[in-house]
Amino acid sequence: MLLPIHCCYLTTILALTIFFSTSSFSDAQSCNGILVSYAYTSGLRLPPNVTNAAEQPYRFESTLTVLNNGLDELKSWKVSVGFDHDELLVSASNAVLADGTTLPASVGNGTVFAGYPMTDLKTAVATAGDLTQMQVQIDLVGTVFGVAPPSVPMPKSISLANDGFLCRKSTTQGKNASSVCCTRDPKFKTNITTDEEFLPRQNGDLSIMYDVIRTYDSNYWAEVTIGNHNPLGRLDNWRLSWDWMNDEFIYSMKGAYPSVVDASECLFGKQGTFYRDLDFATVLNCERRPTIIDLPPTKFNDSDLGKIPFCCRNGTILPPSMDPSMSASRFQMQVFKMPPALNRSQLSPPQNWKISGILNPDYKCGPPVRVSPTENPDPSGLPSNKTVMASWQVVCNITTAKGTSSKCCVSFSAYYNDSVIPCKTCACGCPQNTERTCSTTAPAMWLPPEALLVPYENRTAKAIAWASLKHLRVPTQMPCSDNCGVSINWHLYTDYTKGWSARVTLFNWGDTNFADWFAAVQMDKAAAGFEKMYSFNASLLDGVNNTIIMQGLPGLNYLVAEADGADPLRDPRVPGKQQSVISFTKKLTPGINMVRGDGFPTKVFFNGEECSLPSVYPTSGGSWNGFSLGTSMLLSLLSFLLLR
Repeated sequence: MLLPIHCCYLTTILALTIFFSTSSFSDAQSCNGILVSYAYTSGLRLPPNVTNAAEQPYRFESTLTVLNNGLDELKSWKVSVGFDHDELLVSASNAVLADGTTLPASVGNGTVFAGYPMTDLKTAVATAGDLTQMQVQIDLVGTVFGVAPPSVPMPKSISLANDGFLCRKSTTQGKNASSVCCTRDPKFKTNITTDEEFLPRQNGDLSIMYDVIRTYDSNYWAEVTIGNHNPLGRLDNWRLSWDWMNDEFIYSMKGAYPSVVDASECLFGKQGTFYRDLDFATVLNCERRPTIIDLPPTKFNDSDLGKIPFCCRNGTILPPSMDPSMSASRFQMQVFKMPPALNRSQLSPPQNWKISGILNPDYKCGPPVRVSPTENPDPSGLPSNKTVMASWQVVCNITTAKGTSSKCCVSFSAYYNDSVIPCKTCACGCPQNTERTCSTTAPAMWLPPEALLVPYENRTAKAIAWASLKHLRVPTQMPCSDNCGVSINWHLYTDYTKGWSARVTLFNWGDTNFADWFAAVQMDKAAAGFEKMYSFNASLLDGVNNTIIMQGLPGLNYLVAEADGADPLRDPRVPGKQQSVISFTKKLTPGINMVRGDGFPTKVFFNGEECSLPSVYPTSGGSWNGFSLGTSMLLSLLSFLLLR
């Protein structure tokens, strides 16, 4: 009889411990999966005092708890919290934001937390009920607006964000706590076995590998590899940043460099106190959030800074569909640690990763996930592989935030209409002060073809004169410009029985030259009939039957920046430009109708960035299906000027 009494005693002790660390004793007892609970603990009015009650700030404190009551270890836990009151999160213990955002951060539309430093939650079976290994508690502190105590700003939902789990309907305990039990989805298919030590590598638009290649008690060498896996993704002059979580600092680097070389934070901080004999004049960077940039090609063979594969490309990472050898970038750095992490096996990657480029897509990066050590060919040349000490993977995906403006735009024109449909008003954002200058809501005015060759500020007279000639409406206040650094004109050039053609013209209105540029067009009905481009290299994108990718010919793949005209005092500035005709056959696309829009792209990309498209297509109107004399002359002039 002693054994049952003893077992009951241990069960009671464990249950009571769980009760005091979670929001509900009954939930902790009945959940045989992952129990997620949220408890609001306190609130306090904050200054300033405002007259609008909805804008009054209040401090809130809450506790988020994740408990593994299942039979399988939960690796790299993630929890979604549906904040719903314009919360500003100031601090979160034992967790980071899964999208890489640094605190403080606005989380009013909800957010996902990821574990740090405790990323995995073990089971009661494997730990004999040790809650320090089964459970994690996240203390949240932030600011909420318009919810005054005793009202409670509870989130609208909480759930486990890991793949392969189903969460029940959440239950509430009073007005200040809720919990939800999540169990494994029996229909979810995965190739992961529960006894594997590491999670498998994940797919994404961009992956960053953080490999520790040498480690010592007080420092280690890390190799960082950025790999592009999106067929249309690209980075130019990439800038990579992260947060050190344990006062680490960068002592030296090869293949890349900090954007700011500054050791003052170390010298006058705790690092300088601990490393008394270290020469901080040679330390590269002591910022908590450093920004790393690539080196120029001239440094590739530099014995001190270069000689790292895939380094020193001015921050250019091309899509693998364009050049696989240019789809990665790599650098190495020596990282010094601080107490108490002073042993060679205690390794921790930085958090909150962010990568960006010039006129490139926006990326959101997840937290580092421990994966199996990377294998590389043995440097001795022997037919074997050598593994690194430890590896973490950061997966980044292209995202478009709500309300984000494009960075490039498209205009449409056709042989059967004299007018050009220009880029949309404010296609790439509006100027800040428009009260006395332009209208942000007026539609862009149709233009004569030659107006595409001059900057927007020089088009007004041409647009008004064209409107008068074509009896088009002139708005009371002129529309604002598109404000895009790059614009692309798609001109439907010819249409005949067996095929058709278009002319693509790229304009660079910015100050940046684009080396190795590329563009892509998605054509839902016509792409299958693609034949060739005459002044660009072009092909159908592998695995995607409706997208054509194009780039300049070898030696000519350079889109120069805008420059002064021949007489800067009199002539308008001249954009950098390139042009090519693209031809299609109708053999594989019978029934397509050019006038109804089948000959125009449904999406256009430049250097991986999706461009803004007009809302309408050119119409045939009263024009006849052939070249008007005026259009023919204007198109000839445009082509002559472009090819000079």
